[in-house]
Amino acid sequence: MAAHLDMDLPGTPCHRLPAEMGAKPASRMLAMSAMTGSGRRGLTRIERLFAVLADPARGERTVVAVLLGYVALWTLYGVIAKGSQDIHADMSEQFALGRELALGYPKHPPLAMAVVRAWFAVFPTADWAYYLLAMVNVGLALWIAWRLCARFLDGEKRVLGLALLTLVPFFNFHGLKFNVNTVLLPLWAATTLWFLRSFETRRVLDAALAGLGAAAAMYGKYWSIFLLLGLGIAALVDRRRAAYFGSPAPWVTIAVGALALAPHVAWLIANDFAPFSYAIVLHGAGSFASTMGAALGYLAGSVAYVAVPLVIVAVVARPSRAAVKDMAWPSSPARRLAATAFWTVLLMPALIAPLTGLRLVSLWSMSAFALLPVMLLSSPLVAIARRDAVGVLALAVAFPFVMVAIAPAIAFAIHSAGPAPATAHGSLLAQPIEQLWRETTDRPLRVFSGFDELTDGASFYMPSHPRAVHVLDGTASAAMEERIARDGIALLCPARSSVAAADWCAKAALARARCSPPGKQIEVEVSRRYLGVEGKPARYLLVAIPPRQPQASPSAREPLAHCIARHLTAAE
Repeated sequence: MAAHLDMDLPGTPCHRLPAEMGAKPASRMLAMSAMTGSGRRGLTRIERLFAVLADPARGERTVVAVLLGYVALWTLYGVIAKGSQDIHADMSEQFALGRELALGYPKHPPLAMAVVRAWFAVFPTADWAYYLLAMVNVGLALWIAWRLCARFLDGEKRVLGLALLTLVPFFNFHGLKFNVNTVLLPLWAATTLWFLRSFETRRVLDAALAGLGAAAAMYGKYWSIFLLLGLGIAALVDRRRAAYFGSPAPWVTIAVGALALAPHVAWLIANDFAPFSYAIVLHGAGSFASTMGAALGYLAGSVAYVAVPLVIVAVVARPSRAAVKDMAWPSSPARRLAATAFWTVLLMPALIAPLTGLRLVSLWSMSAFALLPVMLLSSPLVAIARRDAVGVLALAVAFPFVMVAIAPAIAFAIHSAGPAPATAHGSLLAQPIEQLWRETTDRPLRVFSGFDELTDGASFYMPSHPRAVHVLDGTASAAMEERIARDGIALLCPARSSVAAADWCAKAALARARCSPPGKQIEVEVSRRYLGVEGKPARYLLVAIPPRQPQASPSAREPLAHCIARHLTAAE
C-alpha cells in the first residue's frame, strides 16, 4: 500500500483544470483564435462538447461518436484530396500480397496483409474503402489512447490530450496511408495500455493481453522489437520490479507472446529470415557517420512531427522549470513507469542504430506517441485554464473541416504537378489489360506482371484481381513458370521509354511473348483527367500470353529461360 500513496489518481485536485479566471493573456489569445467563422455560438457548442466528453457518465459514449465523425471526415478528405491519383504503392502491394495469405512475406510480417484481405472480403476494392480502413485504424488508435489517458488524467485533461493527438500528422495525413507502419498505431497503444495495467494490477488477463498485443505488434512490423525492449526496460528499472517479477504477470506475458509468435518464427527459420535480408539491403549496412546522421535526423524529425502539441502546451500552460522537469521525469511511481516506457521506446532506436548500421527514418516513430498526452499533461504542476482547453478542442474540431474544404485544391495541385506514372495510370490501364486478355483467351486472368509499382497498382483495379508477380524485373521461380504456363500471363510496360529500366521491361515482355504460345500485344496511350484538365499522357505496351496447350510436347521446346535470354541478347 505504501508504494502507491504518492500516485496521482485521476479525479484528484492536482489533475483538474483551473478556473477560467486564471487564464494567462497569451492563452486567452489562443482560445480566441478558435472563434473564427462560427463565432460565439460555435464556441458554445464546443464548450458543451467539452463538458460532455469530460463527464465520466457521458464521455465514453460521446468519444466514440466523436471519433466516428473524425474517421468519416478524414476519409472524405482522403477520397477528395487523393482523387487525382491512385492509391499509394504500399497499399496496392499489401492488397496484392494478401490475395494469398501466408505466415510471412519477403519484405514484412503478415499482419497488414491479413487485415487488408479481411477488410476487402467485406468492402469493394475501391479507393474510398481503403482510405476508410486507414482511418478506422487511426480512430481505433485514438480510442485506445483515450483509454490509456484515463489511467493518468482527469476528464478535462483527457479531452485536451485527445485533441492534441488529433493535431499530430500521424493520426490524419500519414494515417491515410495504411501500411506496416500505420498498422502499429493501435497495436502499440493497446500493448502499452495492457502492460501498464498488468504491472499495476498483476492480473493474469491483463498480462495475457499484453503478451498478445506484443506478438501482434511483431506480426505488424519487426520495428516493434523496440516496443518490447522499451517496456521490458521500464519494468526492470522500476522500484516495484521485485513485486512485479515475483508475480505470474510477466511470465504469463512472455509465455503468451512467445506462443502467439511461434508460427511466424518457424516461418522465418524455414525461409532463411528473408525479411531481415530485405531490411538490411534497404536500410542497413551504412557507415557509422551516415547512421549517426540518420539517428539525429530521426530524433529531430520525431520532435517536428509532434511540434504542434508541444507548442500549444507551452503557450497555454507556460510550465515552470519544475513543471517541465516533472513532465519529463515524474516523481510518482505510476507516472515514472509510463515516462520510462515512453522515453526508452522512443530513444532506443537512436542509440542502437549507429552500432548496427541501421539508417533510421523519423516516420517510424509514429507508433510511439500514444503516451504523449500523459507526458505533457499528467503533472500536477501543469495547469491549463478551461477556456484555453476549449479553444484547443475547437481548433481540433475545425481542422478536419478546413482540410475537407481545401481538399479539391490539393487534388488539383497534385494533378497539375503530375503524379508519378505508378500512381496516375494504374487504374486507367486495368480495363485495357482485361479487354486484351478477353480477346486473347476465354480463360480467366490469374497472373499479371508489370513495370515496378504498376504491377501491384494495376492489379488492384482489375476486376479479376490476378496475382501480381514480378517476372519482368526479376527471375521467376520454377513453380511460378509452371503456373504461367498453366494459366498464362498479362504483361504491362512503358512503351518507347528513355528510362533504362522501363525499356528493359518492354524488351523482357516482348522476349517472353516470342517464347510463349501466340497471344496479342498492343500499345495504348492514357492520360489522367481531373476537373476537366488532362494530365501528361504516356504510352504503354500490353501483352497477353495465353496458357500453354496441354498437348504441346515439352521435349520439342527450347527451355524458356534460354529462349528469353536469346531474344533479350538480340534486342540489345
